[in-house]
Amino acid sequence: MKRIILLGLALAPVALLAQEGAVETDIVQRTVNFIIFAGILWYLLADKIKAYFAERSLSIQAELDKVQDTLKASEDKVTDAQKQLDDAKKLAAEIVETAKADIDSVKQKVSVAVDSDISNLEKNLDEMIKVETSKAKREVVAEILDELLKSDNIKLSQDELANIVLKKVA
Repeated sequence: MKRIILLGLALAPVALLAQEGAVETDIVQRTVNFIIFAGILWYLLADKIKAYFAERSLSIQAELDKVQDTLKASEDKVTDAQKQLDDAKKLAAEIVETAKADIDSVKQKVSVAVDSDISNLEKNLDEMIKVETSKAKREVVAEILDELLKSDNIKLSQDELANIVLKKVA
């Protein structure tokens, strides 16, 4: 209201100092009427306008609070997601290390198993060689004895036959 009065007082000298011309103007009366009208409007509507703007300020503040709460919740979720990502990276690194250790363990087990299989195969081969050698010796002895026994022109004694067999076998 003070502003309107100050505006009226500021315009009053302009109206008073204006030159009078051929046309008479009622600027002073109109200015006074306007100031009275503005004062009445201000008197009737000031409380409602103040209440409206106060309510509007409160609603804007409430909206701002909601937005800031949502922003804080989003930041918390981002922080939680980052922590989960870091935990997942650590877990993945541990899994990789465990897998590498398992691979080394499996390699060692396979190596030991292959070495034992190779040694078993070598032993079996040695035994088979011995068995086959003894079979071959028996066959040779049997052949020689058959030849000697079948041939009539060779007369050998038991001792000579035993010596021959022993030489062939040795």
